[in-house]
Amino acid sequence: MESKMFFLLQIAILLLGANLGGWVSTKLKQPAVLGQILVGIILGMGIIKETELIHHISEIGVVFLMFIAGLETDVEELKASKSSSSAIALGGVVFPLVMVSGAAYLITGEMISSIFLGIVSTATSVSISVQTLRELGHLRTKQGVGILGAAIIDDIVGIILLTVMIGMVKPSAGSNVLVVLIKIALFFFITFVVGTILVKMLRRINKAINLNDKIVTYAVVCCFVLAFVSEELGVAAITGAYFAGVILSMTPYHRKISYDIQLIAYSFFTPIFFVGIGLGVHLSSLGHALGFGVLLLVLGIIGKIAGCGLGAKLTGFSNRHSLQIGIGMIPRAEVAIIIANLGLQMKIIGSDEFTSVILLVIVTTLMTPSLLKMAFKEEKKGLAVQGN
Repeated sequence: MESKMFFLLQIAILLLGANLGGWVSTKLKQPAVLGQILVGIILGMGIIKETELIHHISEIGVVFLMFIAGLETDVEELKASKSSSSAIALGGVVFPLVMVSGAAYLITGEMISSIFLGIVSTATSVSISVQTLRELGHLRTKQGVGILGAAIIDDIVGIILLTVMIGMVKPSAGSNVLVVLIKIALFFFITFVVGTILVKMLRRINKAINLNDKIVTYAVVCCFVLAFVSEELGVAAITGAYFAGVILSMTPYHRKISYDIQLIAYSFFTPIFFVGIGLGVHLSSLGHALGFGVLLLVLGIIGKIAGCGLGAKLTGFSNRHSLQIGIGMIPRAEVAIIIANLGLQMKIIGSDEFTSVILLVIVTTLMTPSLLKMAFKEEKKGLAVQGN
């Protein structure tokens, strides 16, 4: 009979595995996140099953991860990069959508499922890139800010495309597109109002009261509430968490909050998130539809690198920086799985197509940290000779 406290042993194993995997990965001169995901895949082979508790801890981990990314964002740089982020996001949606949908239609002859797979391939999940860029010290660079900004726009465009698609296929299942747009606009309005009030209030309070002992608790409350509101309004929870971080980055307490949140997140929640990604990978399901899956994978990767890279290049980035941005936009992770699972439940796609998406998720998740490291390592080597 399994003990009621068995979950404590599971969490202990996950944390130990995450730390060992991260340590081995860094010793091999790879980002720690890569080792953590690989440990998750190993533990998922019959050692530990992904439970509801692990899933919830993982969700808190990714929320904290994006909250920290927001805290470390230079707001002036974010404002300055809005046009480039839009161009990067546009390229990262159009190229994969057209390439994957076109190839899928030529193979299957099914228009609806092909377009849906194209929409799945547009999804970007930058939690992997964010952590890798943090490890490499490039999260606050122009490229890092461009990736974050573009990923947020990608989320919104993806939600709209998905809503339109579901509305066309199953009108009763999808919300009205106008309602979705209103909800998204409402989210950004709430964020702007809350942000303006909170920043002004904390700046005034800072002069009269010392909040250092309580500010981190209030920051976590702000993060969780805004993440919840964004999810309820149809925008991803991580987007709300990111903007909560951006808001608090403009307050006098941002260094204190960032330091303390990192202690909480990186000692417990985010390692379990990255190991949890590995736990969710089922290698046995990849035997079917391998050929189609490889095609989806190749086109999905090329589409992001070419589309996002072109958008970056057209807005003033160098060739090297455009490539770095394209690589940073590759990972699909949980976003693509959620969309694909919805399509499977609604019978828009079949099990073979769903398996192809799983392959896309696994490979892009595993390859991105190493590719990013290589891209930025080459930049360091080339700084002496590169003048532009």
